[in-house]
Amino acid sequence: MKYYLIAGEASGDLHASRLIAALRGRDNEASFRCIGGDLMAGAGATLVRHYRDLAYMGFVPVLLHLRTILKALDDVKKDIVEWTPDVVILIDYPGFNLKIAKFLKARTQIPVAFYIAPKVWAWREWRVKSIRRDVGLLLSILPFEIDFFERKHHCTIEYVGNPTADEVNEFNAHLAAPAGDSGDSRPVIAILCGSRSQEIKDNLPAMIEAAEPLAHSYRLVVAGAPSIEPSMYQPFIEGHQVEIVYGQTYDLLSKATAALVTSGTATLETCLFGVPQVVCYKTPLPRLIAFLRRYVIKVKYISLVNLIADAPVVPELVADTFSVENIASHLRDILPGGRARSKMLEGYTTVGERLGNRVAPQAASEAIIRFVEQGRRE
Repeated sequence: MKYYLIAGEASGDLHASRLIAALRGRDNEASFRCIGGDLMAGAGATLVRHYRDLAYMGFVPVLLHLRTILKALDDVKKDIVEWTPDVVILIDYPGFNLKIAKFLKARTQIPVAFYIAPKVWAWREWRVKSIRRDVGLLLSILPFEIDFFERKHHCTIEYVGNPTADEVNEFNAHLAAPAGDSGDSRPVIAILCGSRSQEIKDNLPAMIEAAEPLAHSYRLVVAGAPSIEPSMYQPFIEGHQVEIVYGQTYDLLSKATAALVTSGTATLETCLFGVPQVVCYKTPLPRLIAFLRRYVIKVKYISLVNLIADAPVVPELVADTFSVENIASHLRDILPGGRARSKMLEGYTTVGERLGNRVAPQAASEAIIRFVEQGRRE
């Protein structure tokens, strides 16, 4: 079969590359064409356009590059129609991908599968209508999404397991030497301050200030994001008792005793490594954001850990609760002997149980092939 995949960022490139490998293992005649990145190309897909050409986030950058984005959208539509794949597989990136899905539903007979369901439960819930109309197969990597899509909005959706859990399990099965092993016997507090420049600027100074009083007993190690230049970190760590490692986040978490984490996939990774954590996310206009969270925003939590558990397993210091004092206090509570440590680890067990043990790329590839074959029969 012919598979056309579209991913618009680095994480999508990773997940799509693993899906390609799984599809190839099930389909000896598989051929792939993609909008994506180097990993997808390395997995054997013909790369039509790199996601870097489309990676604009935020209202102003999108507006400034609108002509480029619209041209790319038209080019991708034409390329799909000319290649006539058996299925188009969309990987996250909803702003672009839902436009592709709408076009394919209206103008072609090409079926559409969406791997890694758009997080419309967090914002833009109105997009569910177009997903239900335009997407034939919706695959989720977060178990709590089933209630939202299926029970609330009557969308057909399948949970296929979580790729992050797969990656952590794979790492643990081939455990490497821990990161930054300098012979220092002190236990480690990991600092994961985000993968974007603004997140680092906003969160890292307060995280360091909160943790540094513990530097006599603990090594403080920052996980440098691979997409960020080392020079970005230097003004924040210079003069402080802090180390930094690059491209070794899993190594770091495998050795950490506790962690300060900016919200995102890193909160789930930290949980899966069994490392107690404090979630820290500074926002602009903290009082306004706090008001919106209480009275307007429907999602109860910002961390994947709490969302999956549907309970406050980890503290979330966001908006008006984000402060050096609060970070330091919660950090002390999760260190060995701290009053919150054992309860948090119990909560992590619930998260692991809810994620289950399905291998996401394998389950997704099976579901996609079944979807295409069923469509042919009908």
